[in-house]
Amino acid sequence: MSWLSRIALDTTALRRSRPYRVLAISTIVGGLGQQAALVAVPYQVYILTRSTALVGLISAVELGPTIVVGLYGGAVADRLDRRLLLVASQAAIAVSAGLLTALAFFGHPPVWLIFVLAATLAASTSLDWLSRTAMVPSLTGEWVRSAIAFNFGTSQLTAIAGPGLAGILIGVGGVGYAYLIDVVSVLATVAAVFVIGPQRPPGHADEHEPILASVVAGLRFIRSSRALLGSYVIDIFAMTFGMPRVLFVVLSLRIYHAGAAGTGLLYAAVAAGAAVSALTTGWLAHARWIGRITIGMVLIWGVTIAAAGLTSSLLVAALLFAIAGGADSISAICRGTISQLISTEAMRGRMSAAYGIVVTGGARLGDIEAGEVAALTSPRFSVVSGGLACVLSIGAVLLLFPQLARFDAHAEHPGAMPAGS
Repeated sequence: MSWLSRIALDTTALRRSRPYRVLAISTIVGGLGQQAALVAVPYQVYILTRSTALVGLISAVELGPTIVVGLYGGAVADRLDRRLLLVASQAAIAVSAGLLTALAFFGHPPVWLIFVLAATLAASTSLDWLSRTAMVPSLTGEWVRSAIAFNFGTSQLTAIAGPGLAGILIGVGGVGYAYLIDVVSVLATVAAVFVIGPQRPPGHADEHEPILASVVAGLRFIRSSRALLGSYVIDIFAMTFGMPRVLFVVLSLRIYHAGAAGTGLLYAAVAAGAAVSALTTGWLAHARWIGRITIGMVLIWGVTIAAAGLTSSLLVAALLFAIAGGADSISAICRGTISQLISTEAMRGRMSAAYGIVVTGGARLGDIEAGEVAALTSPRFSVVSGGLACVLSIGAVLLLFPQLARFDAHAEHPGAMPAGS
């Protein structure tokens, strides 16, 4: 039993903090809806247009609003009650997903309108993510590393169930039902807000500072830590070159001939591997050289993505994507831990926003890159070349940011402070 206890997911934060437990449950429910919509949008666009280029451009229109909302939302989160931002994000999600639901049920909507609503939904989801992430350290204190691992593990479970459920619903009744899940999931977060206490940043040190100056201060804080900046850069490279998510629809329909169910399987495979890794990360709670672990996991990610692009078997591809997802899971937990350990509480909203922009922005850049390369060459070449480019980019990170490999999680960091009273 001792070795099992060392690898099992650390649930200390979940057991000891009721407010965090409530937030985590609402995050799981909300994640199901968001993951369902993540499958529905590219599937609907591809069915309407049969264009891989347009599918890739979905992420292009989502990227700008995500970055803007992330930067300014993070600054606002460092001066207001973070629960207010969470409520605002849920209202925006309900409206955007609700309109997508109505359009899907009423026939063939114009593609441009789907793009507009997809961008609005992405921005709303970005605000939701940074609000939740900024609250976690104050709700968990010394158990923050446990909370980071648990959050990532459960997010991957929802990433399995959400796309799988979306694939079934799309196949049976159409994309409208996948969007509807996102609308209904809002209710869980609204209920959670009434249980969680006020989440105002301590001291309100920046409440009179101009919002743009607050954003700039956050960017300067990031630049001051080469290890933190290196963790951001390596993730951007990994996602931009190695994330073939946008091609899952095309691969399933054109290469594997598996339809909506195959699309859901590919999405779920990445999440399944990530979930298995995240749920066996008890060892990471005490890992010291987490920067080096990050680098190793990105290497595995790139190699397995490239290998997946070479196969013509849906099951083999799903297995390779699962391995890639497992490596990305460990990398994400390490990177999230670096961000939270380095961040001060006064900077928590801006750091959460910056981390979210890197995670979501990198994935969307990957969608653009994969979609456009596939349109110019082929889906298979896009996946293989992206994985290899990811592997090659690791050398640049090691050269430019050697501090990432030297990051010591056991050293004293400002973000490792107990929760406030």
